[in-house]
Amino acid sequence: MSAPPFVDTAVALSTAERVAVTVVSLAALAAAVLLSRREAARRESRLSTVVAAVGALAVVLAATVVVVVAWDAETVAWEAVASFQVQATILVRAFLSVMFLVGVYVGTGVIHRGVSRFVKRTDGISDHQAEITYRIIQISVYVIALVVVLNLWGIQLGGLLIGAGFAGIVLGMAARQTLGAVIAGLVLMFSRPFEIGDWVKIGDKDGIVTDITIVNTRLQTFDGEYVMLPNDLVGSDEVVNRSRKGRLRVHVEVGVDYTADVDEAMALAKDAMGDVEDILTVPRPQVVLKEFGDSAVVLDLRFWIDKPSARRRWRAQTAVISAVKSAFDEAGVKIPFPQREVSGRAETGGFRVSDQPPAQGAEPGVADESEPSVGDTESAETNDENESGERGETDE
Repeated sequence: MSAPPFVDTAVALSTAERVAVTVVSLAALAAAVLLSRREAARRESRLSTVVAAVGALAVVLAATVVVVVAWDAETVAWEAVASFQVQATILVRAFLSVMFLVGVYVGTGVIHRGVSRFVKRTDGISDHQAEITYRIIQISVYVIALVVVLNLWGIQLGGLLIGAGFAGIVLGMAARQTLGAVIAGLVLMFSRPFEIGDWVKIGDKDGIVTDITIVNTRLQTFDGEYVMLPNDLVGSDEVVNRSRKGRLRVHVEVGVDYTADVDEAMALAKDAMGDVEDILTVPRPQVVLKEFGDSAVVLDLRFWIDKPSARRRWRAQTAVISAVKSAFDEAGVKIPFPQREVSGRAETGGFRVSDQPPAQGAEPGVADESEPSVGDTESAETNDENESGERGETDE
């Protein structure tokens, strides 16, 4: 392919001038690239990014042409381009494919903005859910775009789909647990039993949610440990969210003696809780009778805290226990120790302790013959056994 007439046009420049033109062209190229990147970052729009990229590409082509002309290399460059021998249909397909993919890229940006605006206007949808929704739509659009481009280039998808089907079966059997965790992660992200920063209890794990991924959920326990739970385990276990409502009711049990005035004890406990600053006044603290314990009547102290956290609960619980204990001590309300009552049946005569004082009128050191003590009975039984053993040995 012969070069067109304008390619053979010579430009008479000295070496210094050619070097200067080259330096200026490279400087203009660098400035254009930096400007395009700054504009793309400032506007945060995919359309702006594409426009900046096209502008930078135009500057690259212009700088290349200037440098080639300055160094009188038009003929060499034209021959290098002509050596590719690319058909026009391939160029058209490549151009259409690039333009289509650029349009898809810009379109996903428009979808992202639309999803963001929809989330701002709608209550009950978190940013995390909106991001997951956008990613699913984005992947779907990209898959459709890939299928369109492959059809544009005449690639048959039948064999590709069959191979993908077999690959999906193999991967599904080899990664059943991982796929189960992924599906459970999608369910958790849309059902929203908890969010990042919530105080939750999952099974026997208690802590703050630090991250939610498509595969696992991460907790930070109050002992400083990081626990990673698979989402399939989270979805199948009991989840208790203590932060969702913004307040939490705490229970403290205390027992009072059976001889104490229960109504007075309840009033004292309620007044003591009313003076604690770490609990809410609305809803008001409550004191209810819970049960008859082994050694005491059990009172259930109920109070609320706001912005629930483990530190707030422990601090409020400590303050309530201290205040109620002080109030009971001042009023003389006894909190009994565990007690046991031991008694004998009346029909068997009950029982007596072996070291009880002698009966009235008996001489010191002389046991009552009519009613032997427990210790005397044991001694008599022991002597009878010894005598029986001696008689047996004599007979032998």
